[in-house]
Amino acid sequence: MAKYIIGAILIILVLGGGYYLLKAKGTGSAPTPTVQQPATDTYATSTFSITYPAGYTADASYIYDQVNPKKPISGVKFTIPGSMATGTNLSSDTYLSVEWLPRAKKCTGDIYLAANVHPHSETFASTTYSVATSSGAAAGNIYEESVYALQGSSPCIAVRYFIHSGNIVNYPAQGEPGAVREFDRAALLSAFDTIRASLLLGTPAPAPTTTP
Repeated sequence: MAKYIIGAILIILVLGGGYYLLKAKGTGSAPTPTVQQPATDTYATSTFSITYPAGYTADASYIYDQVNPKKPISGVKFTIPGSMATGTNLSSDTYLSVEWLPRAKKCTGDIYLAANVHPHSETFASTTYSVATSSGAAAGNIYEESVYALQGSSPCIAVRYFIHSGNIVNYPAQGEPGAVREFDRAALLSAFDTIRASLLLGTPAPAPTTTP
């Protein structure tokens, strides 16, 4: 009889130990998942720095000559990656640029546009901008520009959104050869806004740098 009692006690101890071991494992801290941050590049000069997604193409030789061809506006352009336009009516030459006018008497958005437009003030990410917009169409193409000038900056620095798209009604209907979908305007503007929010003035750097 004693043997059975001893056996029963051993079984209870083994089962009890296994239960507590499993419970201890179950209450352990779960590993924190690693969030992979998207790769970015930083373009910096002695007067500003700006961060943009690694898929964009930077062009430091960019100039804007639509206001006055004889007095082009210097700047740096960041063209969207082709994948953002593929399969949509968005053109792959759409870009965001940072431009500057050293001799501007008043830093407002309208001086960066050829159209006779009136600027208005807008606060974004704790920064107040003078904003001016214009749009035009030709041969089925739509051109939209929004300029955000940093009031009080010297030289006068502005960020331009240049959006080139095709009129969606000119494309074949969905299901037909050559059909495209309308581009996601909200996503594009959100991407541009994120880049603009990273703009910092007065950050000296000898040359553009890359962040992996």
